[in-house]
Amino acid sequence: MPKGKAISRQEPQIIEMPSENMAVVYSKGDPNEVGPQVMPALYGSVYKLKFDLKKKGIDFKVGVLRARWPDAHIVSKDKWTGIWGLPIPDDVTSLPQKVSGIEVKREVWQYGTVAQILHMGPFSTEMPAVQRLHDFIAENGYEIAGAHEEEYLTTPKAKVQKTLIRYPIRKK
Repeated sequence: MPKGKAISRQEPQIIEMPSENMAVVYSKGDPNEVGPQVMPALYGSVYKLKFDLKKKGIDFKVGVLRARWPDAHIVSKDKWTGIWGLPIPDDVTSLPQKVSGIEVKREVWQYGTVAQILHMGPFSTEMPAVQRLHDFIAENGYEIAGAHEEEYLTTPKAKVQKTLIRYPIRKK
């Protein structure tokens, strides 16, 4: 396989997901430029929460980063809206703020029926997997009912990047 070629080892699938309590930050612009600006606020807030909970005897493991891209591929990349999130315990109602000027909010991300596919390879080569997922959704009598979401199972510097690409869906 040529270096940098995208592969998907997992078939697209339709699953049910429960709603999830999330710590969230918003960004506007190219994710490669604005992501590093908002990540310290998001991770700082969630790790502070983790240590505060630990002092109370509650063990909380920080999960993997997710992002929603409501206008990706609709507007130019330098104008993309990024909604970056980390799962937090259900009973958390407020979050510590670690970086001034960047608010970390608590939101509940609704899921229900979703379609997803595992993309293996650089983010720059994910469009064939996205198209495959779109085709799968339509072929199964569904339509996309929300924003493009990605769950980053590895870091951008991983030897093989793994990203779950996900859409909320509903029957046509």
